[in-house]
Amino acid sequence: MLRKVVSVILGIVGAGIGFSLSYLLARLDFFNELASGGGYPWYSIVGLLVLVGGFAGFMLAPRLIEVTLRMVAFFESVLQHTPVQDLIGGAFGLIIGLVIANLFGAPMRNIPWVGPYIPIVFSVLFGYLGLSVGIKKKEELTGLLTVWRTGSRQGRGGGKSGYKVLDTNVIIDGRISDICRTGFLDGVLIIPRFVLEELQYIADSSDLLRRNKGRRGLDILNQMQKEQVIKIEIRDFDGVDNKKDVDYRLIQVCKRLDCPVVTNDYNLNKVAELVGVRVLNINDLANAVKPLFLPGEEIAKVDVIRDGKESGQGVAYLEDGTMIVIEGGKKYIGQRINVVVTSVLQTSAGRMIFAKPKVSFKDSSSSRHYHEVKVIG
Repeated sequence: MLRKVVSVILGIVGAGIGFSLSYLLARLDFFNELASGGGYPWYSIVGLLVLVGGFAGFMLAPRLIEVTLRMVAFFESVLQHTPVQDLIGGAFGLIIGLVIANLFGAPMRNIPWVGPYIPIVFSVLFGYLGLSVGIKKKEELTGLLTVWRTGSRQGRGGGKSGYKVLDTNVIIDGRISDICRTGFLDGVLIIPRFVLEELQYIADSSDLLRRNKGRRGLDILNQMQKEQVIKIEIRDFDGVDNKKDVDYRLIQVCKRLDCPVVTNDYNLNKVAELVGVRVLNINDLANAVKPLFLPGEEIAKVDVIRDGKESGQGVAYLEDGTMIVIEGGKKYIGQRINVVVTSVLQTSAGRMIFAKPKVSFKDSSSSRHYHEVKVIG
């Protein structure tokens, strides 16, 4: 039904075009002489042009409708696959470019001959430049909009954009999903396109372990997007050197957005700190919430599962994964014992506890006391 209505409308438009064309032809002396010489009245020629125009419009309507629908579907598909940041940046740049073109072109309209065409040329030129620059500077523009929207709250926090960039390792690790679910992270999590491509590359690896890690990372991202606990954006970044490794490009993105990187990679942590990029290391967060053990404190019921690097050492683990190195614990492998903490080593890579078996600790203490008494005596 809609196609028939559109066909009728296009037929009427074609008839109108034929009628307008007849008026234009009527102003030509050659046409008037031809009409009068042929003995045809003027209104018959007008009617003929109206009928021809209407018939042409009606017959061409299906083809025009088909072409129009294809163009609409094409532009709709392009717009759906275009990131919102590109649309906002491009629209903003186009508006600024057209404003500048109007400011420059308006005074030149009165120039003879070329004056009417100068504003058109300026509009095309500055419109294209504004569109191109707006798309390339989309991150800065959206950052300014975010700061303006959030007001002085983020301004007092150092003028940051509210973005946080995730690296590949922290996505595969999986704890970032739990952290977001608890509400300890706010703002927008940015996942660069090259990080997503690296995850896909790992998921397609021939190595079973790497393939499982990559698929785990993709599943975690999918789960985080479905839960919508925190906003996640996947972005393309123009101007980032694709020949460099992922860590270098992550640092470039963080410096461009003026935002921290969320990672658990020790090397990326150190490099980012050297170049002045703030780091949110989830290992540091995990260590901060682990129970604190002081030298001399007892840890009950730990399972010694294997021997350590040094002779006679045994290794056990707490429930949160903290390693306990037990001096003289090799002989207790496969047993559950109580240990006494001797020292704690804290690093960005994790926390390591050094301890001794409680029995051994008591024996060594009593032995030292016995020798002291013996010397005094």
